[in-house]
Amino acid sequence: MTHRPLVGVPADVREADGYRWHAAAEPYLTAIIKGAGGIPVVLPALADHIDAEAVVGRLDGVLLTGSRSNVHPDHYGGVADAASEPHDTARDAASFALIRAALRQAVPVLAICRGMQELNVALGGTLHTEIHEIEGRLDHKAPDAEHQADRFAIRQPVTIASDGVLAPVLGAGETQVNSLHRQGVADLAPGLAVEATAPDGTVEAVRVVGAPGFAIGVQWHPEYWVETDTPSQKLFAAFGDAVRAHAAARGG
Repeated sequence: MTHRPLVGVPADVREADGYRWHAAAEPYLTAIIKGAGGIPVVLPALADHIDAEAVVGRLDGVLLTGSRSNVHPDHYGGVADAASEPHDTARDAASFALIRAALRQAVPVLAICRGMQELNVALGGTLHTEIHEIEGRLDHKAPDAEHQADRFAIRQPVTIASDGVLAPVLGAGETQVNSLHRQGVADLAPGLAVEATAPDGTVEAVRVVGAPGFAIGVQWHPEYWVETDTPSQKLFAAFGDAVRAHAAARGG
């Protein structure tokens, strides 16, 4: 019997109703199901109590989600202040452990928005806390909008590198995406290569150099339009192919 592959998703931590919740936003979970053909497994952000190596050994893929929270500046030599908030240090620790374990075990990784920033920091890179405050950069923040569909509208061009791994998936050259973020890559981690850039030079996608399997980060949000937007569908389909290949290799 062939089982659908399992894709781990690190949870955000939120305080509500007198409880501390570990949760993941539904669009990412449904994108794993509908776009990649997998089953999402939400992993609590309890890094001190969960053996990431053991958990990743039972997974076929890892998807790192976006979030309102930002990677804490302590992890990359920055200064924590009101501008860099909100933080989620439990998510930081859980995600870093999953990233490193997944790369060691050649488990496919798709990192989205905050997830791409985590990937960069986990491998030794740094972040800008407010991209829009840098001279010559565009305002990449989410627009004020009543409806999520307006916030996540596809409105920004990115240029896909011709010599990378995304070009065979999305095509080299310009494509339109829904990129919305305050933070972004400052110093690129030594183990990463740029796969796409915004018109202002902001890094919009990366790959892990020399990774034996799929290991991609994108600053935009392919999960939101995975059922209707062709580039989003193609990216999740490629992730799904990698996840199924890993599952087959380990006898899943």
